[in-house]
Amino acid sequence: MSGTPAPLDPRLLRAFLAVAEELHFTRAAARLYVAQQALSRDVRRLERELGADLFLRTTRQVTLTPDGERLVPYARRVLAAQDDLLAAFRQARPLLVDLNSPGLVTGRAVLHLARELAPELELMARFESGLTWAAAEIAAGRLDASFGRYAGLDPALRAALDHQPVRHEPMAVLLPEHHRLAALEEVPLDALAGERVYAGAGNPRTREWTDLAHRLFQGRGIEVAPPAPLAVGDEEFRRIIEKSGDPVLVVVGFPALPGTMLRPLVDPVPLSPVSLVWRKGLVHPGLDALRRAAARLTAERSWLRVPPTAWIPAVDRDGTSAGT
Repeated sequence: MSGTPAPLDPRLLRAFLAVAEELHFTRAAARLYVAQQALSRDVRRLERELGADLFLRTTRQVTLTPDGERLVPYARRVLAAQDDLLAAFRQARPLLVDLNSPGLVTGRAVLHLARELAPELELMARFESGLTWAAAEIAAGRLDASFGRYAGLDPALRAALDHQPVRHEPMAVLLPEHHRLAALEEVPLDALAGERVYAGAGNPRTREWTDLAHRLFQGRGIEVAPPAPLAVGDEEFRRIIEKSGDPVLVVVGFPALPGTMLRPLVDPVPLSPVSLVWRKGLVHPGLDALRRAAARLTAERSWLRVPPTAWIPAVDRDGTSAGT
């Protein structure tokens, strides 16, 4: 007795149909608000899952194979049925989107654009402090999406999730205003040698961030500061910074706090990989709007560009492809 066929991801059919109608990968990618590389990957994955070549590709043109032509009407019927289903539930519950912290800019920018692209939907912001905690909530069905360092999650948790790379965000340090490095416009990483730098050690919500700090500081003579009391709210966070005197590892878009100085890190410029993360198999028009918004901002602002002078962990370079 043969096994049950594996279900096809409707996203793959949408990628196929866009190319089939445009007969041009660049135009199809622009139509779907995705990178051409991601679109090509989805088409190849669909070809593997169906065991058939769907397109003939040359340097001059793209044409459908006989199997590709045969798939077109089936793909249209499946996607039309999915669109009908989504339309029937378009007034369903709000999409719950975690932005980690109120002041962080990447997730907020994506959420704001998604609301513009789909004003009829309700996308509600939540603030769970870190992706490790938010991802567990997503897997349990209590959140729908979040932003953060996907490669820093436990593999067992990643197995329940899907993700879309959004940005490589430059990192910085938040310094008490009287710190010896506060007078610098930029802080070279070597200048932190001998310092203890706070990176959320001991906070179960932000383990992916602490792991990133350990990778960045390894071999540079920089110590990850020991756990500090979990501060809730800007006033308490600023008080803890003043009391310890330790720099805090943040991103360049971190909101300024009274009595502190935000300084970008350089030589090299360390990058924090940010993905949009959601529960595998989630179907919701709000998620579609978030993914379109993220793809547009990523392309328009070159958010995934990695300059030659930048630093990013190998595990994040290897693990930033969309989909799993």
